[in-house]
Amino acid sequence: MWLSDVSLVLPDRVIPRGALAIENGVIAEIRDQPVADGIACHGALVMPGFIDMHGDMIEVELEPRPGVDFPMEVALPHLDTRLAAAGVTTAYASVSFSRGAAFGERRSFEHTSGTIRDLHALRDTCSIDHRIHARFDITFDNAVEVLADLIRDGQVDLVSVMDHTPGQGQYRDVERYIRNIAKNEGLSEVDARQRVTTRIAQGSRPQEVILANLQAVSDLCRQNGVALASHDDDTRDKTNLMADIGAVISEFPVTFEAAEVATSRGMLTAMGAPNAMRGKSYSGNLSAREAHAKGLLHILAADYHPAAMLAAVMALSETDPKGLAGAVALISSNPARALGLTDRGQIAVGLRADIAVVQRQPFARVIATFCAGRLVHTTGQLPQVQQAAVAAAK
Repeated sequence: MWLSDVSLVLPDRVIPRGALAIENGVIAEIRDQPVADGIACHGALVMPGFIDMHGDMIEVELEPRPGVDFPMEVALPHLDTRLAAAGVTTAYASVSFSRGAAFGERRSFEHTSGTIRDLHALRDTCSIDHRIHARFDITFDNAVEVLADLIRDGQVDLVSVMDHTPGQGQYRDVERYIRNIAKNEGLSEVDARQRVTTRIAQGSRPQEVILANLQAVSDLCRQNGVALASHDDDTRDKTNLMADIGAVISEFPVTFEAAEVATSRGMLTAMGAPNAMRGKSYSGNLSAREAHAKGLLHILAADYHPAAMLAAVMALSETDPKGLAGAVALISSNPARALGLTDRGQIAVGLRADIAVVQRQPFARVIATFCAGRLVHTTGQLPQVQQAAVAAAK
């Protein structure tokens, strides 16, 4: 199948009017001009399929209202469709092990380990490539062995280590955190303050215990070839520690200082696409656009909304030194490099045909998505693409 009259977003440039051939699930050929017998795409952009290394959406799909549990066979297909429609072809579903969760609740080690195994079992039924991003609370001693079992069983593809105890990281401004809880949950300031005080007391762990947990997780990841990320780095010392234990990604650094140290240590920084799209962090932390302007942003993640990925890329392409090619790298080649995905992440001959076809007017929108050469989403605006995909499947 030839996609013709397309703007091809390559790693270092954009071919304004070219063509791309898909054969046997890979990109077979690229030309810098349209081909006569190809499917006319009328100048649409062709980007690498988006790689989302952190998406919180699966937890919401499984529990759309507090205490309302949906089965994985309902939640995952719906999320799969949403991601394909957003141009995402490789998605790391973020699920958390949290010390504050009671037995069987969301983010408890029983619930989360079950979620991981259920999701892993259904991966082959999906349209896109789903992977597991296990978020590990470093104060949660009891979950270390559970995480170890999952990693050894090949159930986990990425691990991030975090500490959401108020007073550091994302919640380093305790007074702001108290005000946000009072506002978002309809509590008085007195009740919100008491809740935060309790969380601080519950989350406090001896430094030697935290360091032991970090080292144990780091060793597990290294021994099993699983990428390790830090989360909410906020100080020079913390970021250096994360680099020392082998983290390759600094996920959502909350200060310029942390982002600068991470970059200097060879880590790639990742921030939320909603932050970049909106131009600010909802929690008042580091702006993704400001980090990008200083050369300190390397990866964009869906975070909580996959449609923000394309919108963020288009916004950042206006200021990126490499233009659209540089901005697209934030959701394709850069995460692929950090995560060891050598078979995807670029529009290049021989790589997987993971492709997002994007119309530019009246606004940027994904109109077709291919995953390993299979059409997994279409809006119907390129009917010949769908016809060709059906013919190829026969």
